[in-house]
Amino acid sequence: MRTLPRLYAIADAAFGDPVSLAAALFEGGARLVQLRNKDAAPATLLAQTEAILLAAPPGALVIVNDHVDVALIARAAGAHVGQDDLPPEAARHVLGPEAIIGVSTHNLEQALAADRAPVDYIAVGPVFETRHKASPAAALGLETLALICRSVTRPVVAIGGITLSSAPAVYQCGARSIAAIGDLVGAPDIAGRVRQWLEVA
Repeated sequence: MRTLPRLYAIADAAFGDPVSLAAALFEGGARLVQLRNKDAAPATLLAQTEAILLAAPPGALVIVNDHVDVALIARAAGAHVGQDDLPPEAARHVLGPEAIIGVSTHNLEQALAADRAPVDYIAVGPVFETRHKASPAAALGLETLALICRSVTRPVVAIGGITLSSAPAVYQCGARSIAAIGDLVGAPDIAGRVRQWLEVA
């Protein structure tokens, strides 16, 4: 199982061109970037993935959100699936044993189920209230996050409404990584914001 960076950066198309966002994230020092473009046609998503892979520094990891097929064709490092996407077992079958596969979970029951699946990490959230999902689940809070971190064996990636100021408390709950969206790609200086995050990661 590959070790994840402490900062899991997300280039979300809701904040602009994801290729440019990813380039700024890499410039700041991010070494894992997920491409998230919920509304893109598969051909567009493939082109964006390939462009981000070309911009990625050596050793950096690029993860594709939802689209396991695009991750496979582009030869990305892996894919992230949600509760309503391709099951982790099927994603593993498609991408093979070396790919990084993560799954979104929103409560302890889902996290425990994910812990039995062939995944490399379990995303848990939203930890706090967030505006970056059309129908976000209820915020879990730090206490529930800590419970989930204690209850699973896979690395936990905390996500949802986490800012630079709340990051230390989230790490203290046992999260291996923090997935950040708005606090990174919504910043006026994305690369500079990444550097600030890496100081506390």
